[in-house]
Amino acid sequence: MIWRLEAIRASGVEGTVLGTLVMPYCSGMGNLVFAFIIGTSGGSGTEVVTNSLVNNVTNMTLLIGLPAIFWGMNLMPQSKGKKKKADNKERKVNRLALLLTLTAVVFFTGATWALGRDGKLDSQEGVVLIGLFLFWQCFHLFEVLKRNVQQNKAFSGVIFLDLGILAIGAYAIYFSTNWLVDAINNVPKGLFSAQHLGWLTGWLMVVPNGLLAFYYARRGNPEVVYTSQVGDGHISIPLCLGIAALYRPIRVPTFFDTGMALLIAAAAIHFCFIAVLGRLPRWMGAILTLAYLVFLWVGFGK
Repeated sequence: MIWRLEAIRASGVEGTVLGTLVMPYCSGMGNLVFAFIIGTSGGSGTEVVTNSLVNNVTNMTLLIGLPAIFWGMNLMPQSKGKKKKADNKERKVNRLALLLTLTAVVFFTGATWALGRDGKLDSQEGVVLIGLFLFWQCFHLFEVLKRNVQQNKAFSGVIFLDLGILAIGAYAIYFSTNWLVDAINNVPKGLFSAQHLGWLTGWLMVVPNGLLAFYYARRGNPEVVYTSQVGDGHISIPLCLGIAALYRPIRVPTFFDTGMALLIAAAAIHFCFIAVLGRLPRWMGAILTLAYLVFLWVGFGK
């Protein structure tokens, strides 16, 4: 996945565009497949909610917090030489795009929280969630097309080959995820059992997110780290929840309110630091990591 994503980035696709429109479907494919499998097999939609909450909370706390601790997350480093003005302008544009994406996290999470306050999500509410996601993606797509027209740029034909290779990997994910769900469902009790299907699949499906976060943070591309993690969250909430709700009404888990509150708080923290400082301090990365441990204790430990 990183191999082909790097090829797309080398072809001239900006980091924020890559992280918002391409990476989320790569790292979030497992969550999408999981929602489809649970829906078509008659499984409990509660597991999809758990899977999505584990995925999103891990993205917004642990997988941004740890890279901040190790390498820092400075979106506005000072450039030197002739490219200073152009680089600073591009970073300002990327920062504004990221702030908009973080605003969407608050909006999507808040909308889902409001719809699920009665303890369930039905098919009509699922249509609303899917509609929100599709509008958001259309907005980003038209923004990219508009920027290409303004800069007299066009997508290379090779990008479609790269996307095709990524799609083949997604097809393989379907079979592996289906096998995983069947294997866990055949174990009635214990840590690795059907009792914890949502948690186990949620942890497994953040592995690609973690690889992307650590790889691009180490390379000094914090904007890609941020947009890939935040954009992946949009795949789970609202898209995966909307898909699951179309099959049958979903009963939300007991830690639903805790997870939603933590997501909104984390998004607000990221927004404030990026808007004011242009970076996430290392100490804040440590606090976000601790917040993830609290989430585990409230949702899983109890």
